[in-house]
Amino acid sequence: MRRIVIWLASTITILVLLFGYHTSTNKTSSASAVSSSPTTSSGSKPSSSPSSTTSSGSNGGSSSKITTYAGSVAQTRWGPVQVKITVQGAKITKVTILQQPSGNSRDAEINSRALPILINESLGAQNANVDMVSGATVTSEGYVQSLQAALDEAGI
Repeated sequence: MRRIVIWLASTITILVLLFGYHTSTNKTSSASAVSSSPTTSSGSKPSSSPSSTTSSGSNGGSSSKITTYAGSVAQTRWGPVQVKITVQGAKITKVTILQQPSGNSRDAEINSRALPILINESLGAQNANVDMVSGATVTSEGYVQSLQAALDEAGI
């Protein structure tokens, strides 16, 4: 009888601990970094032809050419991913998200966390050889594919 009571108490304790465990959900989002870029859910492809503007630098009137290149749309199983890069000289100065998976609130949550990380990694690496973001593998793969297409177009 004593063994049954100990076994029952142990089983109940384990079940309470198991069902009481909450996995971590990182509620901090960097939505401001992603929200500054337009998001479209349509399959339309923005023009991938480079557009350029010239701005004068601080070197006594010398000009630096700023050019933007849109990568191809990477169709992932969760939706399209497309990036646009801004290049000055041979350096990536800005990465903008043109399209991202947005089929449900979970997509928005994942992308608000993953895309700023991918953008920062790209700006630091100055190429498409960046680590995938855990939990956002599909979006990361689409991002890298579109980024590489933009870099190829830019000749970087």
